[in-house]
Amino acid sequence: MFEQLGLIGCGLMGGSFALALKQAGLVKRVVGYSKSPSTTERARQMGVIDLAAPSALLAVAGADIVLVAVPVAATEATLKAIKHLVNPQMLVMDVGSTKADVVAAARSALRDQIGSFVPAHPITGKEVAGVEHADAELYRGKQVILTPLERTLTAQLQKAAAVWSALGSQVIHMSPESHDAAFAAVSHLPHLLAFALINSLADQPNGDDYLGLGGPGFRDFTRIAASDPKVWRDILLSNRKELLAQSRHFRAALDAFEALIDGEQGEALESLISRASQVRAQWRMTAPRSAK
Repeated sequence: MFEQLGLIGCGLMGGSFALALKQAGLVKRVVGYSKSPSTTERARQMGVIDLAAPSALLAVAGADIVLVAVPVAATEATLKAIKHLVNPQMLVMDVGSTKADVVAAARSALRDQIGSFVPAHPITGKEVAGVEHADAELYRGKQVILTPLERTLTAQLQKAAAVWSALGSQVIHMSPESHDAAFAAVSHLPHLLAFALINSLADQPNGDDYLGLGGPGFRDFTRIAASDPKVWRDILLSNRKELLAQSRHFRAALDAFEALIDGEQGEALESLISRASQVRAQWRMTAPRSAK
């Protein structure tokens, strides 16, 4: 059990982590900080945190576990703000959706205290943001990717894996680079496509009418277009190299489909569709315990 969680960012992800720790009996006290005082106060009223801190540094004071749940672009500034209270006994994690930039930020900000930091990415979330939607069950049954640095302390990595496992998550280890390449393909590109599709419809004169005719397939395909704009702005920009590479792969595949449709090559078109159908039918939401 941890004595105190220092929670920096009392939104959906951070709030859910605090509630999950409390529900599992893994923490005695949660001290929280958010840039918005109203958010912190709401988190306190909801029982997500026990005490509101006036700064990120004071949220960390006395903590033996810290979760940085801020937009990825704010990671470096946040870690710099708490650096002087980070010690080798403290476990510090984030929940960012990109990892190479987070690792670079941690190296720059924490320097000699870098061993306490374990980068983490829980593969979960909601289309709605805010502490009002915090859920103690958010991480249960979900994958959590840990991308330790070469200087990450073994004890802290083990603690991180144990914490997420205790919350019901499946823990996977990857390098930051492998993580970003993979999630550009299976998360960041799908979001980009959903955003673009909705905008392409909205820009057409009859777009509202078309949207009104969308059925379950359209709903499922575009669900993620309702995601938090600021969060996804940061993700798409921070992982732009890998994302643009995946976008080029997609354009090539789309071009192949368009060429067959334009040429009325039904047999070849059916073959491409069949291949996609078979790959999707065989897909399972599982991953190896570790990946390099």
